[in-house]
Amino acid sequence: MSFKRLAAVVALSLTTLAATAQMSKGPDIAPGTVVDPAKSMDVAVSSLEKLWTGAAEAMPADKYAFAPSAAIFVPGQKVKYDGVRTFAQIVTHTIQANYFFFGAVGGIKPDVDAKAIGALTSKEDILKALAATFAFAHKAVANVTPANAFESTRGLQTRATTFAGAIAHGEDEYGQAVEYLRMNDITPPASAGK
Repeated sequence: MSFKRLAAVVALSLTTLAATAQMSKGPDIAPGTVVDPAKSMDVAVSSLEKLWTGAAEAMPADKYAFAPSAAIFVPGQKVKYDGVRTFAQIVTHTIQANYFFFGAVGGIKPDVDAKAIGALTSKEDILKALAATFAFAHKAVANVTPANAFESTRGLQTRATTFAGAIAHGEDEYGQAVEYLRMNDITPPASAGK
């Protein structure tokens, strides 16, 4: 990853983390207060988990194979949709990425075959795998301390910047999942009542 891209991911993720912190309910903490990185990261993981669990539960089981196609858009449109992921593939890709990113953040290895998750297609199996990947993420961020948050995980990437990348990736994929829900006339739970 280039330095410019890494800097952009970190900046976007820090903005996301700030928004997540504002939205989360918790104790009022004065600006400038040093916060335990594990607790701060755990709040962001919980926020991402809530978004993803809501979206995955909202999509009906028979729509997990849904992928956009030119047929649902304006006739004559020149956009190609070959190879576009199904809803199930977006969710399973996110699950796999969570294991990769959060494993590096926490310095732990998942106890599942992350590659095999890509073959899951049923809503029930995917929801179980989604819950398991977020349990793993919570366990991983619990290992982050002020002393190790900026230890290298690979090159100039640290636990903190890898975490930022994990959140940015998860929210990017969530945005795609939201579009799939809306294409199926489903309001994402995070947007309901707004």
